[in-house]
Amino acid sequence: MIVIGTVARRDEREQRDIELDELEELARTLGTDVLERSLISLREPHPATFFRSGVVAAFASHLAELGRPAVLCNDQLTPRQQRNLQEEWGVPVLDRTEVILAIFARRAITAEGRVQVEMAQLEHLLPRLAGGWSHLERQRGGLGLRGGPGEKQIEVDRRLIRQQLKRLRERLVVIERQRRTRRTARTNVPLASCALVGYTNAGKSTLLNVLTHSQVLADDLLFATLDPTSRRLELPSGKLVILTDTVGFIQKLPTELVEAFAATLEEVRQAHMLCLVVDASHPDAEQQLLTVLETLRSMECDQPMILALSKVDRLTASEVRAARLRLGDVAGVSALALSATRGTGLRELRQRIDALADQVVPDIKANRPSAASQATPPPSEFRTATG
Repeated sequence: MIVIGTVARRDEREQRDIELDELEELARTLGTDVLERSLISLREPHPATFFRSGVVAAFASHLAELGRPAVLCNDQLTPRQQRNLQEEWGVPVLDRTEVILAIFARRAITAEGRVQVEMAQLEHLLPRLAGGWSHLERQRGGLGLRGGPGEKQIEVDRRLIRQQLKRLRERLVVIERQRRTRRTARTNVPLASCALVGYTNAGKSTLLNVLTHSQVLADDLLFATLDPTSRRLELPSGKLVILTDTVGFIQKLPTELVEAFAATLEEVRQAHMLCLVVDASHPDAEQQLLTVLETLRSMECDQPMILALSKVDRLTASEVRAARLRLGDVAGVSALALSATRGTGLRELRQRIDALADQVVPDIKANRPSAASQATPPPSEFRTATG
């Protein structure tokens, strides 16, 4: 596979290079090798092929020399552009959205996750059916009449997809009702809840494992965690809180996924507080933080927030100080430096969660370990989607 990105202005080149790094990482997460990458100057996308005709012709020759690998574009392509490029190049052409959808499809474990991903894939496929068929002549009509007006094959497929989407939405309503029942059972015990949010691969799952002594999958891959998972965390005061690891955000997150995962993201909305985890060692940490903050604003999340800078063991002391100042200014809260692997900052993080828990939930016997352990299910039952 080769990856292609575009840049409109010279001062955007560094940011676009970072996006291509992320696109290569998405390809790696999907299990694909990247042969090479290209960054093309493009002021205005061509309505038919996205790239200018000269670029399209040049890449057709180059792809033939490389053995016709698939092409992954950083920009979102319209169905028409994608179809035309595939015809011109004779290879599969994917955009960023399709790669993210494919990764989500592989990572979905729970019933809810699988339903949500299938919905997103069908929503993405629906406008792309045109041109996918060479047999678009009308089928013969029914009722025993010869040659009567019938449906085009593409119309049949669209109808089938819409019917499947309807069934999936109905299934999702049932699953969400079950989720609300479990959530109500948890809220009957007055435990504060804290959602770990952040960019994908920021270190949220590793932090959950270290704090709660769990073994949630924590891999150095984008979207290693898809389904949210909750665990109990005992704080220095002795209180208990529910700590939830959530799906990571990413730049240009497909609209289809945001809409499909509304139920899963409800876990973030319902949390009493947020712990926003940022990979301080990432060269694009500030933009990643802005992406997460923008997503949280779009979700109308205004809970108290802790800003946790992860992976600071990869930075020098002066770089950590600079990151705390810079990223703290962006988020509007003081930043806490953490290293889950070395244990740096974990005590202070527990103390900050403890202080916020005091503000959002009254301190009574029910949220102490002795009472809460009897009134709440064990950690293994805290996974927030059924499967």
